[in-house]
Amino acid sequence: MPTHDEAPPPPQPLRVPVADSHTHLDMQSGTVDEALRAAASVGVTTVVQVGCDVRGSQWAADTAAAYGDVHAAVALHPNEAPRIVHGDPDGWSRQGAREPGGQAALDAALAEIDRLAALPQVKGVGETGLDYFRTGPEGKEAQETSFRAHIEIAKRHGKALVIHDREAHADVLRILKEEGAPERTVFHCYSGDAEMAEICARAGYYMSFAGNVTFKNAQNLRDAVAVAPLELLLVETDAPFLTPVPYRGRPNAPYLIPITVRAMAAVRGIEEDALATAVAANTARAFGY
Repeated sequence: MPTHDEAPPPPQPLRVPVADSHTHLDMQSGTVDEALRAAASVGVTTVVQVGCDVRGSQWAADTAAAYGDVHAAVALHPNEAPRIVHGDPDGWSRQGAREPGGQAALDAALAEIDRLAALPQVKGVGETGLDYFRTGPEGKEAQETSFRAHIEIAKRHGKALVIHDREAHADVLRILKEEGAPERTVFHCYSGDAEMAEICARAGYYMSFAGNVTFKNAQNLRDAVAVAPLELLLVETDAPFLTPVPYRGRPNAPYLIPITVRAMAAVRGIEEDALATAVAANTARAFGY
């Protein structure tokens, strides 16, 4: 019997190469070289490495500079903004000591994201947005301030905006409308339903689906996959999280993308090659590489 932390076996390779539009290599076991080799062996030839704080964003930019098949996205995760404002040492940064918080600290962190966003290997600003699952009402103001700042950074640098939206659909859509969304906007780990997918489609927002589209209780995601325009669909792992069925609960990694591609193709009733061809082109267009 496999253990909970044992890596799943590699799936059958895709015939048409695709990209993992959102992953966290710095949170996965093994080296970057090992992860990229395993991914390429099953037809996942490009990954977007996503930062969640200043340190992780710098790592993403450095890694993308070192590997031609890695592109970076940089940001303060929605849950990071309230921690910075309140001087909380826990969370993504894991600095281990309380530091002075307040708006000045958030502004300084955003300035670093702005600096990184200008780099050519950085193709996206995100993941940013709103998360009402882990951050309560006391953190909403900091999240919204950070989100609006990231939207401005993405537009000014001409980069894709990568959105984290957890239990905050209406407010995310409202702020995008108020600020004016960048030309290329991606809802990472899409979590809405078919009705929201139609709203996103009318706005031209990309919708990226992760392994949770295979979960038994995720009919809303499958309904969204079914109605979203093919030219706006992306696929991702969000690894090491959201490992697809039948390996749910075990470590996720970019090499497991084929499972999700096949699940999405089945929902739409099309051949996996057709879906892979579309998502490969969509990812390149969304991130401008």
